[in-house]
Amino acid sequence: MRLANIFNLGVKELRGLLRDPMLLALIVYAFSVSIYTSSRAVPETLNNATIAIVDEDRSPVSGRIATAFYPPYFTVPNLISWPEMDSRMDAGLDTFALNIPPNFQRDLLAGRSPTIQVNIDATRMSQAFTGGGYVQQIVSSEVDEYVNRYRQVQTLPVDLALRARFNPQLDTGWFSAITNIISSITMLSIVLTGAALIREREHGTIEHLLVMPVTPTEIMLSKIWSMGLVVLVASTFALVFVAQGLLAVPIQGSILLFLAATALQLFATTSMGIFLATVAGSMPQFGLLLMLVLLPLQVLSGGMTPSESMPEIIQTIMLAAPNTHFVILAQAILFRGAGLGIVWPQFAALILIGILLFSFSLRRFRRFLR
Repeated sequence: MRLANIFNLGVKELRGLLRDPMLLALIVYAFSVSIYTSSRAVPETLNNATIAIVDEDRSPVSGRIATAFYPPYFTVPNLISWPEMDSRMDAGLDTFALNIPPNFQRDLLAGRSPTIQVNIDATRMSQAFTGGGYVQQIVSSEVDEYVNRYRQVQTLPVDLALRARFNPQLDTGWFSAITNIISSITMLSIVLTGAALIREREHGTIEHLLVMPVTPTEIMLSKIWSMGLVVLVASTFALVFVAQGLLAVPIQGSILLFLAATALQLFATTSMGIFLATVAGSMPQFGLLLMLVLLPLQVLSGGMTPSESMPEIIQTIMLAAPNTHFVILAQAILFRGAGLGIVWPQFAALILIGILLFSFSLRRFRRFLR
């Protein structure tokens, strides 16, 4: 095995990638737009939910309720008439619609327990699920304060001091951004190496390589370092400029330590990409096979849902996947500022899994070249 052959073949792969606009667009999208939208476009907390109020009572208490809804949780309420309520919700203009009936204040003061109707557009699942509780809490609080003639301050017998570590603002966007970077690293490393091998088969250049004085190990290593380098550079850009710069996500640990772990993850996943490409006969088949492999890797690795909440058999099986260890050390380094003394077991697991995947893929790749 000669390093010059590995380097030159890797440069050839980079040039081939530069001539593929679709893959370049995928790389740019995955490490920029996708990270931003996952962090900002789909917030898990209630944000600017549209609400309309039908005030048929027009009393001081109904006015208090109408003015209690304000940004950032809700937009400024639209005061509408009763015939407009259903038509606006059918048109998707309002997520919540409150109907305060006539004589509401009079019945309230007389102790008759009047009812306020709240209509919710349940097709907007995230806002409907969270916002229903917000609306109930706001209305109950305003009514209770009006009836008691003062704003009651709840006193507890125990002083509970809450401390949210690593994410004091409980901003889900921080978690989403880092999780999306981790997922993009895995996805792009498999896609790029697999596409590079299938592209050579479709263009007929794999036969040219077979008559050259190069070995299967050199060919495979060239694809690993070249495509891995592209993903490593792109992930560095995403972490520094998109996550830290644009989204203001605080990185607690060492970025260099995270990039070292990323290199080990890329060694394992690029080897996996080559193996999948040798199994698939074409790009469509590779895409279908990728779905069967990539989705379990991302969903069951602990990036989206904590591994502790999964069945024990799933936790045990996923220990053989590189993603599981990469997610653990990435979250430990970037969120909690962990050093090598804490995440070294995950580093060791990535090294072992990478060697096994490389050996298995190389054996399959040699059969593929025959």
